[in-house]
Amino acid sequence: MLPDSEVTFSPSTVDFDIKSFVEEAGGYLATHSQYLATTGITSGADVIGRIALEYSVNPRLLLAFLEYRSGWVYGFPEDQRSIDYPLGYYMEAKKDLYLQAAWFASRVMDGYYGWKEGRKLAIDFDDGQFLRLAPELNSGTVGLMNAFSDLYSYDDWVQALYTEESFFTLFEQMFGNPWIRAQEVEPLIPADIAQPEMILPFEPNYKWAFTGGPHAAWSSADVWAALDFAPPSSETGCHESPVWVVASVPGRVVRSENGVVVIDMDGDGYEQTGWTLLYLHIATKDRIPLDTWVEVGDRIGHPSCEGGRSTGTHVHIARRYNGEWVPAGGPLPFTLSGWTARASSVPYKGWLTRGTEIIYANTAATFETHIKREK
Repeated sequence: MLPDSEVTFSPSTVDFDIKSFVEEAGGYLATHSQYLATTGITSGADVIGRIALEYSVNPRLLLAFLEYRSGWVYGFPEDQRSIDYPLGYYMEAKKDLYLQAAWFASRVMDGYYGWKEGRKLAIDFDDGQFLRLAPELNSGTVGLMNAFSDLYSYDDWVQALYTEESFFTLFEQMFGNPWIRAQEVEPLIPADIAQPEMILPFEPNYKWAFTGGPHAAWSSADVWAALDFAPPSSETGCHESPVWVVASVPGRVVRSENGVVVIDMDGDGYEQTGWTLLYLHIATKDRIPLDTWVEVGDRIGHPSCEGGRSTGTHVHIARRYNGEWVPAGGPLPFTLSGWTARASSVPYKGWLTRGTEIIYANTAATFETHIKREK
């Protein structure tokens, strides 16, 4: 169906201009805008771009699915329902382009990484049918199969994916042969890759708490690429912290907004290429400016609750390579100052190991979760 690089926010998207494509297509999306709390009035093209960036999903995929479901890219919606639910997921809580696209991105990523991590072995349909996945399938294909299963019965799912008028026929009409592009950038994660050296994201001699083992990297997408650490404090819940979060790696700050800081290690300015490290819940106050070059240990801001749902002040960190989230407890485990992450069967649990030492994650930040960077 689709190669992995056409599903993720891969290097093949570097030269893809979403806004120009949407304007040239001339459909409803080119005139659409909506209000978002973090960016105010936001154009349809910018909504697609934001979902692609946040979830690390391919914008071509988002545009093709939007066109397939409602004709927004080249045409105009036929009725109010198509305006309210442009990707055809009819749930009141998902009523606008941003929420619809976020839902779709999450479901694609659930399948993509669930298959990659061995947690997704079958597709379930609302009509009760069940499909065991063939071992030769690639992650990108499973991601699409998973998202489509939420919208179609088994028979309609087959029609949508495997006929001459399938989604993939439309995708190729819009963007050309995806397999040719894939040859230029895959494999996204080479077999011999190693994680660069990274330090714990706080200053030496401060006792932080390891509050979250491997869990979702972004929102509800089931990608267990993130770890959480909470700063020392006598307060609970969300509060202002004077403690600093620091750069775990050297690189260029390519995003600094809405509670997020992203460091691009190769310095080319693209989140789609090479190693990037995402920090979430970084306070606006004292947050490092965009385009700053940082060295290991440089201060980048303070932990907070900004940027997403949070029950307490902390920092959430996750890695990507070539636009693909790297599971924190997977074959290429997250290692910080010699501490290596291990995943539990339950998100947020997990533990860190260093030699014979073990620290188990606990959202309550109990004494046993305390961790300190020596230097």
